[in-house]
Amino acid sequence: MGGKSENKAAYFEKLKNLLEEYKSIFIVEVDNVSSQQMHEIRIALRGEGIVLMGKNTMVRRAIRGLIADFPDYERLLPHVKGNVGFVFTNGDLKDIRTKILANRVAAPARAGAVAPDDVWVPAGNTGMEPGKTSFFQALGVPTKIARGTIEITNDLKLVEAGAKVGASEATLLNMLNISPFTYGMGIAQVYDQGQCFAPSVLDIDEAQLLKVFLSAVTTIATISLAANYPTLPSVMHSVINSYKNVIAVALGTEGYSWPAIDELKDRIANPDAYAAAAPAAAATAGESSNDAAETKKDESEAEESEEDGGFGGLFD
Repeated sequence: MGGKSENKAAYFEKLKNLLEEYKSIFIVEVDNVSSQQMHEIRIALRGEGIVLMGKNTMVRRAIRGLIADFPDYERLLPHVKGNVGFVFTNGDLKDIRTKILANRVAAPARAGAVAPDDVWVPAGNTGMEPGKTSFFQALGVPTKIARGTIEITNDLKLVEAGAKVGASEATLLNMLNISPFTYGMGIAQVYDQGQCFAPSVLDIDEAQLLKVFLSAVTTIATISLAANYPTLPSVMHSVINSYKNVIAVALGTEGYSWPAIDELKDRIANPDAYAAAAPAAAATAGESSNDAAETKKDESEAEESEEDGGFGGLFD
């Protein structure tokens, strides 16, 4: 009994030290993960993370003992269930997640196992003798006999994701040497600086965050303008709208004047003068363009004349 108590005390102390040392925790699922995989994952995380396993009851008891000093750790308790472990780290969460998920091993289908993905039987020659045709027919696999062997004529979804693999399906997949499943660590939750969230949050990039932020700023500005309540996002819109109102008043009255508005008033009062000036300006620009083209042409001809020494006409 004394040995067990000492082991528990040592485990509690180790967990406490890790919680104090590391700011981020991956709660990982370790169903169907072999000891060799665990060893390889520990090697991959060496220097960047620590893997800690333990019984859930002991883990929960250890965390409850730390809640008085670290109340944020209470958020971990609802996720300590099932076959899970912890990966403690201070590194980049995306990089650590990649290393945790990278180690996966192909495995044959076992009767009673839950399929993590859809399992398909591909079309093609199986190399099996015709005597086993009834086995395929029992599972609804379309086949034909080709050159003395069984050939599957169409791709067939044999097991759907989330469904249990039956004994017949497992036997067929093993006969066809198909290992449809891969097993490795999965990530259930991520704890980072007092907050728990789903691992999918790590897929959000800066562009998405910026898009959401700009959308929120636009919404605030719209509401502020509609409610006539000034806020920082709406200030520039209010200034521009106010300036538009000032321009409208200045154009509608003679009492307000400044150089820019005087020119605008003159344009409104004498549109023909400005309309006549526009073609003249365009013509001037066109003439300038033509002059430039002529000058370029003359320069080109002069260069050609220099190249033939001025005797080009004698040999035409």
